[in-house]
Amino acid sequence: MKSLLKKIMSYINSMHPAQIMVIGFAAVILLGAIILNLPIVTQSGESVGFINALFTATSAVCVTGLVVVDTATYWNHLGQIIIITLIQVGGLGFMTIATMFALLTKKKINLRERLLIQESLNQKDLSGLVKLTRYVILITFLIEGIGAILLSFTFIPQFGLGRGVWYSIFHAISAFCNAGFDLMGSVSGPFTSLISYVDNFMIVITISMLIILGGIGFPVMLDVINAKKFSKLNMHSKIVIITSGILIVIGTTLIFIVEFNNKNTLGTLSMPGKFLAALFQSVAARTAGFNTIDLPLLHESSLFIMMILMFIGASPASTGSGIKTTTLATLLITVKCFISGKSDIEVFERRISSSTITKAVGIFFIAVSLVVLGTLALSLTDPGFTLVECGFEIVSAIATVGSSIGGSPNLTAMGKIVVMIAMFIGRVGSLTIFIALLSKGARKKPPVRYPEGKIIVG
Repeated sequence: MKSLLKKIMSYINSMHPAQIMVIGFAAVILLGAIILNLPIVTQSGESVGFINALFTATSAVCVTGLVVVDTATYWNHLGQIIIITLIQVGGLGFMTIATMFALLTKKKINLRERLLIQESLNQKDLSGLVKLTRYVILITFLIEGIGAILLSFTFIPQFGLGRGVWYSIFHAISAFCNAGFDLMGSVSGPFTSLISYVDNFMIVITISMLIILGGIGFPVMLDVINAKKFSKLNMHSKIVIITSGILIVIGTTLIFIVEFNNKNTLGTLSMPGKFLAALFQSVAARTAGFNTIDLPLLHESSLFIMMILMFIGASPASTGSGIKTTTLATLLITVKCFISGKSDIEVFERRISSSTITKAVGIFFIAVSLVVLGTLALSLTDPGFTLVECGFEIVSAIATVGSSIGGSPNLTAMGKIVVMIAMFIGRVGSLTIFIALLSKGARKKPPVRYPEGKIIVG
């Protein structure tokens, strides 16, 4: 037995960090699926079935929010605790959780573990990773705690002390981790999300702020805390904050205008209610998955706006996914400099490296390809879904948003598998998965630089 464990550990140590990341997330999902498949976690006392358990565990660990059964009415209290635990692990990353336990037990973090933390938090340098992890854990619990307290001002008077506290904690964690799971099925009906709070200022603003803070990334939050002034922030933080702000404003404005007279969405609300609903949907579309209006009743133009916002997603080293705000900003800055005839790609009196631009282009086209292939696959497995519904579901899965207009419970078994794969790729990262698959072959290739060739473009 000892020799077998030794061989396994030796094999793991020889693996690329990206491979360990992929296997680690898969292992957590599988463990979660096994537990959620047990009859003791459901209100009916019957097993949900392994495919549905696996779907729920994948959605929770990948902080997506797509569900095939209503979280509040199907799972009992134990099942809900399992789901929110998987969300917390998925939001922070399993290596961050492992590091937290190592710090609590005063275990030394070796070089191999630091490389895994570097991969998990998407950092360039090895220095200061353990300190960064400490701050990540502290900031997470602090923000979630404050969010839970603010939500309790509404939930405790409505549901009573015990249930109100539980609802506050659950939704604070779900919002900060950009997961989109909710317990409102027992309040306003299954799969209704936060529709009953469409014009509730406290709920809308608190959940929105939790989503935004979870989506801007831990390095940005730390930079803001340390710098205190915008002018002193590093280039990455400036780009993230500006891009995130612009996307929220544009999304809110467009949804507000398009849905203004739609009686099924914003039309019957007061002016402040229209603004709150448009703002929340703009924020939530960036990987959170909550909704305060019935999404299938939106105009197709609004759904298209949401798909663009979902595709862009959150920021690096955050609890969200998508191609990331910095990828979009890098591409737009590159186009701007190209049109201006500049030889260097510059912003905030700094130059963006060619490797960063290459990575941004690669991420963008890989994401587009995955959306196209995923939409095609889902349209074949679920012919009952329209092309818009298939595209919306796949973009939502890859960007780990969790919004749906076709209804995830209506997916076939093969459709659920397609969406699960999309969620997994979206959370772990397409580049990480490709690196994990190609790492051995890449190491075998000699460093060769070929002579330059010319092609005509444009």
